[in-house]
This record gives sequence, C-alpha cells and structure tokens, in this order.
Amino acid sequence: MAFANRSDAGRRLGMEVERRILPGETPMVLALPRGGVPVGYEVALKLHAPLDVLVVRKLGAPGHEELAIGAVSGEVVVLDPDILVSLRVPETYVEYAIQQARAEATRLAAQYRGARPTLNARGQTVVLVDDGAATGSTMQAAIDLLRRQGPARVIVALPTASQPAVHKLSQRADQVICLESPPGFVSVGEHYVDFTPTTNEEVCRLLKRRQSLSPDGSSVAVS
Repeated sequence: MAFANRSDAGRRLGMEVERRILPGETPMVLALPRGGVPVGYEVALKLHAPLDVLVVRKLGAPGHEELAIGAVSGEVVVLDPDILVSLRVPETYVEYAIQQARAEATRLAAQYRGARPTLNARGQTVVLVDDGAATGSTMQAAIDLLRRQGPARVIVALPTASQPAVHKLSQRADQVICLESPPGFVSVGEHYVDFTPTTNEEVCRLLKRRQSLSPDGSSVAVS
C-alpha cells in the first residue's frame, strides 16, 4: 500500500479508526507534529472529533540525526538502550540533547497552539496520530506523557510502522491501529508518494481550520 500523501493516509486511517471505535465513545485526536498533523486532521474530521497537538521531540544520534536514540515530551524521557549501547553514545551527549529537546518542545507548543487552551484528556478516549513509526520511540514518549493526564483509553493510529514499533507500542497503548506493517520496513517515507516535510505554518493552519469547523465538518464562527 502506498499513500499519495499525508492527507490520503489520514482519510484511509480515519475510516479504519472509525470502524474500531467502541460504541458510545467520543474520542479526541492528538497529533504529533509536524507530519502527524495533516494525518490527524483527516482522522479528526472522520471521527467528528476535536484536534490538538502533543509535542514530542526526537533525540537524534550523534552524526545521524534521523536515527532516534529516544524522545522527550515535557518531563517524560524515553531512551532506546539498545541503540545507546550499540552506538556508544556518551552520557554527556544524551543530557545535552534532552535539554535542547525540552526547550524546543516548549517553544513549538506555544507556537502551534497560540492562545488556545490545551485539550483536557482526563477521562477521554484519545487517538494519538502520527504519519508513521520506524522505531516507535517518539510515540512511546507521547503515550507515557498522556498517561499522566489520566485518559480513559489511548489508541495509537498510524498509517504505517515497522513490526517492532507496533509490538513496542502495543505494550503501552490500549489499542494500536496500523494500516500496514510490512516485513523489511526501512523508513516511513518509502510508503508515501509525496512525503514533503510539513511546515510549522501548515500545522498552525490545520489546527485553526479544525477549530473553525463544527463536529460534522461544516464552517462555524470562531471568536
């Protein structure tokens, strides 16, 4: 399965999530920026659900920023011990990377959300969305952070992910919905025809647009 772009992936994912939501559940959608927001926007439309962001910053390996050694969200830090050992990552580097990631996460959350209040996840069914997961470290940190808010149920929804990532996330989330998890998974981007990076401006625009729509997707006035 190849997705045309993140919006296409979100529409397909939204249909599957809707099918697997429990009767009577009224979920909220939290997307991981940046790439998860276009996906989460379509899922939120399909579920008639509110949309917000959960900012989690990946910790890149020294000299290989795309390889995650862990992730940070607020005070929650998730590290991959196998990668740390195999790459012999210095402890001083890890501490510095955590400090930098926390500062960036705080800045981005303020930029994306503006004056809008954070959605309250306590007692809610939360659908956590991203555009994919290679190692699962970023989503793992998101789940751990979200658990502190006391949601009723946490559903991870992904268009694509590696099999180890799905297994890892299944141990933390109440449910994992993944459209495709092929053997020999290499990267998230290989499953998209258009994997152009999502901009901060697009994240802000989609969050504002979802707020300006009623649950059924029609336009409403927003003060």
